[in-house]
Amino acid sequence: MGQMSFFAAEARTPRVVDLAGLLCGPGQAVAFGRGAAARVSAVLDAEWRVRSLVLACAERGVEAVPGRSDEGRPLVRTAFRADLAPLAARWLRGAVKAVPADFVPDGWALRLWALAAGCADPAGYRLGLDPHAPQTHPALLAALDRCGLPAKVVGERAGGPALRVTGRRRLARLAELVGPMPDGAIERTWPLVS
Repeated sequence: MGQMSFFAAEARTPRVVDLAGLLCGPGQAVAFGRGAAARVSAVLDAEWRVRSLVLACAERGVEAVPGRSDEGRPLVRTAFRADLAPLAARWLRGAVKAVPADFVPDGWALRLWALAAGCADPAGYRLGLDPHAPQTHPALLAALDRCGLPAKVVGERAGGPALRVTGRRRLARLAELVGPMPDGAIERTWPLVS
């Protein structure tokens, strides 16, 4: 039996900072009161993602509620909270989402990213990116490389924007880092060891 990676989701207790995984994908952070409080939200493509992320937020002591975007798509949103302000401060440059220079996603951040915007495809596993924040895509590509998951960019014509992890060993590492498929997830949306 192999040893669990120090960076795997199950290797440590959940923390508020793990919500950075939402910001890797479609999530947004909004600061309030000169940065004294912040809210995190994400427009998603499926109801199961909303339910899973509401539970993931609750594991971190953060109440999140389901909703609908103006376009009628599933949405998860937290209230404005002081404990989310440091996360927003790291991920915002003014009002624009920006990846922190030293960001290296661990298992929990990767798990939340996969919950928000991950799916298997014939060539590997895709982690969806924020189409409204293309400036974050190169930095997230570099961040995945730093955590041992080199990826390739998938453009909009190929179903992106996303980062695709390929190769049996890399996919096995990703599966180890994100942990078991959560209840309610659809199998093709979760990285599995083959």
